[in-house]
Amino acid sequence: MQFATWNVNSLKVRLPQVLQWLADSPVDVLALQELKLDQDKFPLEEIEAAGFRAAWYGQKTYNGVALLVRAPLALEDVVLGIPGYDDPQRRVITATVGGVRVIGAYCVNGEAIDSEKYPYKLEWYAKLTEFVRDELTRHPQLVLMGDFNIAPADADVYDPAAWQDKVLCSVPERAAFTALLELGLTDSFRHFHPDEVAYSWWDYRMMMFRRNLGLRIDHVLISDALKVRATDCVIDKVPRKWERPSDHAPVVLTVTG
Repeated sequence: MQFATWNVNSLKVRLPQVLQWLADSPVDVLALQELKLDQDKFPLEEIEAAGFRAAWYGQKTYNGVALLVRAPLALEDVVLGIPGYDDPQRRVITATVGGVRVIGAYCVNGEAIDSEKYPYKLEWYAKLTEFVRDELTRHPQLVLMGDFNIAPADADVYDPAAWQDKVLCSVPERAAFTALLELGLTDSFRHFHPDEVAYSWWDYRMMMFRRNLGLRIDHVLISDALKVRATDCVIDKVPRKWERPSDHAPVVLTVTG
C-alpha cells in the first residue's frame, strides 16, 4: 500500500493535477490539505470517476482537508476535526482504511512569532497531540500525515541561519513536533533518508523551486506497528514542475501487506 499527503493549495485550481497524479501513481490513500472549498463544492463526481472514494471536511477561502482512497478500499469510522476541541478552522480528518488509522492534518501556520496566530498554533498542536495519543491507544497501526507547517530540524531548511527563531522553525514549534514523535511516532522520511537534503515546499517567488531553496514541512509520521511494514518514504517533486502547481510536493509512504 501507498499512503500520501499533498497540500494542493486550492483543489478547485489543482483538481486536474490531482487527477493526473492519481492516474500516474499507485497511491492507495491520499490526504489533501487546503481544499479551499465549501463542503458542498467538493468534486466528488470527478474523484469517483477516477476510481477513488472520498471523505472531506471543507471550508472556503482557507483550510479544508480530505482523504481519498482507491476503490475497493473504504473509509470507516470517519471523524471530522479534533473531538472536544471547538475549532472553527477545518483542519483534521480521520478514518480507518485497510486496518490502518489514517489522520490527515493541515496544521496551523502561525504567521509570525509575534502574531496572535502563533499561540493558537501551539495550543492547536497540544490538542492534536492529545487526540493522537488517544487514537494510538485504540489503533496501533496509525499514520499521521499532512502539512505540519514545521521544519523539524535545521537539515530541513535551506538557510537555517535566516530562519532561526522564525515561524515554522522556532524552538516551541519544534518542541511541539517532538511531542508528537514522543507518543511513539516516527518521521518516516528521515527514517529512510537520514542525511538527504530534501524539501517539500518552495515559495512561488524568486524562483525558489528552480533554485531548490525550500523547507521540509510536509510529513508522514507512523506508529511503531506500521513502521515494521514500511519500506520507503519519498518526496515526489514532479507535480511541482507542472503548470500552475501547488507550492507543495506530495510525500509518499510505501508499506508492505
